[in-house]
Amino acid sequence: MKQSKAFVYFICMVSAMGGLLFGYDWVVIGGAKPFYELFFNIADDPLMQGVAMTTALVGCLVGAMVAGALADRYGRKPLLMTSAVLFTVSAVATGLFNDFTLFNIARFIGGVGIGVASALAPMYIAEVSPADIRGRMVSLNQMTIVLGILSAQIVNMLLARDTSVAENMTWNMEWGWRWMFWAETLPAALFLVMSFFIPESPVYLKMKAATVSQHTGQEAGLKELFQHKYGRVLLLGLVIAVFQQWCGTNVIFNYAQEIFVGAGFDVDGMFINIVITGIANVVFTFVALYTIEKWGRRTLMLIGAGGLGLIYLVLGTCYFMGMTGVLMVALVVAAISVYAMTLGPVTWTLLAEIFPNRVRGIAMATCTFALWVGCCTLTFSFPSMNAALGSSGTFWIYSAICICAFLFLFRNCPETKGKSLEELEQELVKQ
Repeated sequence: MKQSKAFVYFICMVSAMGGLLFGYDWVVIGGAKPFYELFFNIADDPLMQGVAMTTALVGCLVGAMVAGALADRYGRKPLLMTSAVLFTVSAVATGLFNDFTLFNIARFIGGVGIGVASALAPMYIAEVSPADIRGRMVSLNQMTIVLGILSAQIVNMLLARDTSVAENMTWNMEWGWRWMFWAETLPAALFLVMSFFIPESPVYLKMKAATVSQHTGQEAGLKELFQHKYGRVLLLGLVIAVFQQWCGTNVIFNYAQEIFVGAGFDVDGMFINIVITGIANVVFTFVALYTIEKWGRRTLMLIGAGGLGLIYLVLGTCYFMGMTGVLMVALVVAAISVYAMTLGPVTWTLLAEIFPNRVRGIAMATCTFALWVGCCTLTFSFPSMNAALGSSGTFWIYSAICICAFLFLFRNCPETKGKSLEELEQELVKQ
């Protein structure tokens, strides 16, 4: 039994490496942004800046959109291996190209890898894990995501030489941003190698056996997913997926420069504060590993929505009053901490648990697609909202969104702790 559980931990950790690369690839561009914009001469071109920041997100949408159907047809393992290949290719190519178009193509490829990994890794982990530790195992995926984020933040800080020295700034512009992307190559290659040693999901194998015995080659598709009996659970999945992004926390990672400069810090101070938020992200994700099976998914989701609503209300008020310095960093760290122990990991856990086996692949892909749509719209809207409403108004809006989500979750979010996937199907799906 010990060997069996140890093997479960091993295959979950290998699968969760997709989360590590997801986190790194997603955040690394924030640190590279001030330097590649100068290299590609887009520092004064907001449109091209937006293109560079969102190309990978478009790739995420594509990856998430195709992941479910392909995983149901070809299996979970081949798709995880494919995401590893995409991460490796993107890491090398992004730093290699001197042409802005090719740079964005490479970012798009990495985005497809993120989309596939973000849909497949938590689903695979949920399908191979026993019910009593499933939440903790799926949360490992979020743990590796935040470790990937912190890794990117530390690499960016170490590679970004003192911007007050002209020679260093030249190096940053020519080479620093390239090495920020190239640093991803090693873990991407390791993920690819280790993915050869994990088995196929038993749920997928059971589905394929049933398909063969029934002499049909049809996998569940969108038409089946949108049947009335799945309506309640699909709505819940879509709302929590989009809310994980529209709770506002992730703009701190994508627009750290604007947020911390607005709070009175220079570029060098920005990098230090980003690493501080990254450390808080990791520490409180560890907290989630121990609370998710004790407190339950529903409780943590409510704490996350309510806590962020309150913090953003205070943060917006502080921006409105013109406050700067350590207090602003403390509020940002508090927001990251609440998110890290609640909405960050629990969203992925719920999405991997609430859908029946037959439609889990297409449902997970649909909700992950919705999540990345939420991420895209959040990324696009923040600069405009910030310019039109100021940081105060922007965070007040995020506060209102969190309060509305709290009310929805209080009414609709079930507790899934300790229940088998089959038991949850009986409870959540109309028969």
